[in-house]
Amino acid sequence: MNQRYDRRNFLKKTTKAGLGMALGGAALQSSAEQFLPALNHYPFNPPALEKVRIGMVGVGLQGTSHVSNFLKIKDCQIVAVCDIIPSKVERAQKMVVDAGFQKPAGYSNGEHDFKRMCERDDIDLVFTATPWEWHVPVCLEAMNTGKHAATEVPAAETISDAWKLVEISEATGKHCIMMENCNYDREEMMILNMVKKGLLGELLHARCGYLHDLRAVKHDMNGEGVWRRAHSMTTNGDLYPTHGLGPVAQCMDINRGNYFDYLVSFGTKTRGLHKYALEEFGIDSPQAQEKFVLSDVVSTLIRTMNGETILVTHDTSSPRPYSRDILVQGTDGIVRKYPTPKIHIEGRSKGHGWEDLADYRSEFYHPLWENMESDAEGAGHGGMDYLEDFRLINALKNGLEPDMDVYDAAVLSAVTELSSKSIASGSWPMQFPDFTRGMWKTKRELQVMKV
Repeated sequence: MNQRYDRRNFLKKTTKAGLGMALGGAALQSSAEQFLPALNHYPFNPPALEKVRIGMVGVGLQGTSHVSNFLKIKDCQIVAVCDIIPSKVERAQKMVVDAGFQKPAGYSNGEHDFKRMCERDDIDLVFTATPWEWHVPVCLEAMNTGKHAATEVPAAETISDAWKLVEISEATGKHCIMMENCNYDREEMMILNMVKKGLLGELLHARCGYLHDLRAVKHDMNGEGVWRRAHSMTTNGDLYPTHGLGPVAQCMDINRGNYFDYLVSFGTKTRGLHKYALEEFGIDSPQAQEKFVLSDVVSTLIRTMNGETILVTHDTSSPRPYSRDILVQGTDGIVRKYPTPKIHIEGRSKGHGWEDLADYRSEFYHPLWENMESDAEGAGHGGMDYLEDFRLINALKNGLEPDMDVYDAAVLSAVTELSSKSIASGSWPMQFPDFTRGMWKTKRELQVMKV
């Protein structure tokens, strides 16, 4: 008996209309059935570029961090900068000029001026660090005008939009790369190296998430609160799954011999953002009248095709220290990053106790960090931002498969809508659409392990 398909048929018959598996199984494949471009090979590798010419869209805090990195990376050039706020465009232009390069063209004539920028014939890569709702429109415009696209996380907010990214990337032969910086953090890459070298044995389970007190950020109308708070008013699901899930997916070979099968999500009551508004602004304030739907804690359990499980937690509404809750369990041992990096390996660790992860550094420190420690020094988020930007340029410049491709962007981003649908249906299982249409079964090595 095929339990997976029996479960899907059962859910189709028993869930309420519009909920449950209404977005599961065949319904999620409908977009692909309408448009199935032929691939010559998987993955497709566009020609190498002598120099990567970049158009930046969105140069706020994170966008300017990327600008700073690109100015230090050989064989790339920022030729255009776009933002709806002219002063931000001018700031980015000044950064480029102060670094000794030609002043990039500026675009700040409204929300859609990125389209005018994409019409240029001297851009190879369009990089977007905009609010989430603009990631897909910018990426689609970039690919449809013959440019590669790179986007901050998440790549898409809906499964329909994720399919669009996949289809247009395939049709144009242009990459659409999600820039998941946490894939490049020291401990995450060290854990990945341990997994690939077999230290943990066969993988069984992982834990990860995004646990970050953003109450003040979401209520700050001079920062991300201008747009980020609105998502907590409209969507009850894991709004930001990729920071924790990206590194774990690489450990589990997702899209490279393994795939996410289905998930189940649960949400707590909604309290934190409203409580914060009452305490900070008062009961009669406009902030206290706002209504939020996002559960303070969203817990999602994913099962993979190869039989592993992953617990993903989203909590941005509670007072707490920052954590991505990274933990990987195998048949031969367990390793974690938070609250302190620890490891236990059977036959190597004493008794049932933990060892410091640092004690394994000389043997398992990832070679990318070994080679680029000094280059990444001082860059954003402890240097991992520099590594992700360097690897992006390196792939495009040399015509290589990127560390994360459009299929990674799609399946990781799909967690948001699937978790929301699961919670809305009373925590019914939600099956992942197969954005690769079966190509995930082909085993292939992660590019970042070929360093």
